[in-house]
Amino acid sequence: MKILTDQIRRPADRIIFALDMPLFSEAKTYIDRLSGKIGLFKVGLELFIAAGPEIVRYIHRQGGTGVFLDLKLHDIPATVARAMKRIAGLGVALTTVHCGENPAMLEAAVAAAGPVGVLGVTLLTSVSGQHLAQAGYKPELSARLDHLVEQRARAAHAAGCAGIVCSGNEVKRIRENLGRPFLAVTPGIRLADRAIADDDQQRITTPGRAIRDGADYLVIGRPIRTAVDPVQVVGKIAAEIRNAQPPDI
Repeated sequence: MKILTDQIRRPADRIIFALDMPLFSEAKTYIDRLSGKIGLFKVGLELFIAAGPEIVRYIHRQGGTGVFLDLKLHDIPATVARAMKRIAGLGVALTTVHCGENPAMLEAAVAAAGPVGVLGVTLLTSVSGQHLAQAGYKPELSARLDHLVEQRARAAHAAGCAGIVCSGNEVKRIRENLGRPFLAVTPGIRLADRAIADDDQQRITTPGRAIRDGADYLVIGRPIRTAVDPVQVVGKIAAEIRNAQPPDI
């Protein structure tokens, strides 16, 4: 999606900070500190249920940083289309729909989204091959997650999605096979020098590796949220992105 790739003017614009917190007041603290210093704020289910559209409007009022509304829609095509029209009215830059089982759902989301970039969620970063095997997936998919992610990415591409959400383990394969401007948004980002207790993510990577492998945006939550100085950590991540990104991007 050209309008989004054109907005990447500095390394920090590739950072999406995940506002994964339950209270508007807590989110407001980070929005006030980081507005204008990163590319997008991610508003997920918990915060959106607690604060509603007002959290999106507050980010817009602060200025300088867009909104990634990560609701991961997954329903019948007609319901997804109606929800997407409401999302489009909020003026967000990106939103998410599970790739799921039915390409018609993705197509309905794209048709209703207007200027909003729709991302297909290929496979949650908390899901492992063992989980898929337990859910009944065949070995050729549960043992090769990159095959499943690519299959779903191709469905999202065919439906007209702006891009996908995929882990750092699959982003290189997606970039090589689907190219640009199809966006690759990568969560599960961890800093090499900072461990996280009780980490529920299974497929993680570092900012530098994700960018070198072809990610356009990095979704980063806990490494920034738990830092004593979040602004300093953003600067550190931006420096790592600058050193990793090819000169022609």
